[in-house]
Amino acid sequence: MDDWAVIAVTAGVIVAMVVLIVKVHLNPAVALVIGAGVIALVASGNVAESASIVTGGFGEIMAEIGLLIAWGVLIGAILSEAGAIQRLVEGLLRVFGARRAPYAFATTLAVALPSIYIDVLLVMSAPLGRRMAARLGRTGTARVATAIAVGLECGIVMIVPGVGALALAGLLGVPLGVMLLVGVVVTVPTILLTLFVMYFAYDRGFWNPERDESVTFIDAEAGDEGDDVDAPRPATGYTSVIATVGAPPRARTRVQQSTREPALGLLFGPMIVSLLFVATGAIVQATDADLGPIGILFEPVFALLVGLLGTSLVARLTIGGERVEKAVSRGFRESGQILILTGAGGSLAAAVASTGIGEILGSLFTTTTVAPLLIVWVVAAVLHMAIGSVSISAITAAGLLASVMSEIDVAPVLVALAAAAGSLFAVHVTSNTFWLLQSSLNQSTRGTFKTCTLAVSVASVFALGFTMLLSLVL
Repeated sequence: MDDWAVIAVTAGVIVAMVVLIVKVHLNPAVALVIGAGVIALVASGNVAESASIVTGGFGEIMAEIGLLIAWGVLIGAILSEAGAIQRLVEGLLRVFGARRAPYAFATTLAVALPSIYIDVLLVMSAPLGRRMAARLGRTGTARVATAIAVGLECGIVMIVPGVGALALAGLLGVPLGVMLLVGVVVTVPTILLTLFVMYFAYDRGFWNPERDESVTFIDAEAGDEGDDVDAPRPATGYTSVIATVGAPPRARTRVQQSTREPALGLLFGPMIVSLLFVATGAIVQATDADLGPIGILFEPVFALLVGLLGTSLVARLTIGGERVEKAVSRGFRESGQILILTGAGGSLAAAVASTGIGEILGSLFTTTTVAPLLIVWVVAAVLHMAIGSVSISAITAAGLLASVMSEIDVAPVLVALAAAAGSLFAVHVTSNTFWLLQSSLNQSTRGTFKTCTLAVSVASVFALGFTMLLSLVL
């Protein structure tokens, strides 16, 4: 097949997948597998071989990161059940004070809590976010909503063990320790600079509480009996998340306060230790050191397993085995859809690679680093604007670009971060995060476009900039 035909077929299938997801409302994982099957069939001309390509791609990525995603989601589910998030936010308010707390809040959401399913983390942190906003004056809601939106979205695709970061690392062959270390280097300044820019604008009239806010919740701690029964709910399919995970906030807090609460350092300690193991493993790998039998602890799958076992043990001793089992069951339900979607991304990557498009596209890239990273960012950004899901667009972009990696002189971790940055661009009304932010943080749709769509897009651009700066030394 001619080069132009390969590019045309691949592009046509991608467009068709977007249409199936956005217009037909077909499940993204199903759409990705259908697209992968079509591309593999065109490339191989053989039904049996194309099926082998699709299933092989699924299995390969599952072998690479399947257990890692499962361990990460389970750790997050247990921490949620133990009330660690609420207590962490309260601690940030005490330590940093109201004005500086949003910076610490956003950074903590991204760096310390990316393993927690994003909708769950948002709903759990929203009541405390509203309390924080009340102490920040006229632009309090804008500041807190921006901090939550930027922290959540950056963490899930740029920081291990966020599911998007794990998927990107697996698809592009990036060691998890490297992804963790470089991801933190890019993410922290991205968050801080984004918040500074947005807060500067809010303080100079960009935020209008009369038009950008709408009371949808009254804090239970302020004396209300619960959530406003007439409060608008997110788009169909998201209400159940609020009902089953976050409501009523006061009831969950009472249960958690009635149990013996461990120190926060004890709750988060096992996860922090496991991430330190992962980072150490990357350093050991870079130095070619031989640690002997204990080296197994620094392999990501065993390092995160240590974190899971430690978190589970601490939780069992404090909140009880029954609640831990409930959290684990919820974590398995949440990880199932993530695993299938990631595997479908692996199928697409394998199908695209089978066409030989990597060599074709590789010849179109320059030998410099900046141009490929910009193209990666644009591909992910366009996919996100069309599909509306940060994780799906990042995974799809990585699947498309995996076959190009051998053809360009760019560190794989930079490509992963550029794809992550692009997938953050223009979070809008097709995203469940958008509607959860609106309904749980007292914003109008107009206000949410500012705190979510615009703010996360600014973070997307800054993240690309910091990734390009890193390309000068990596």
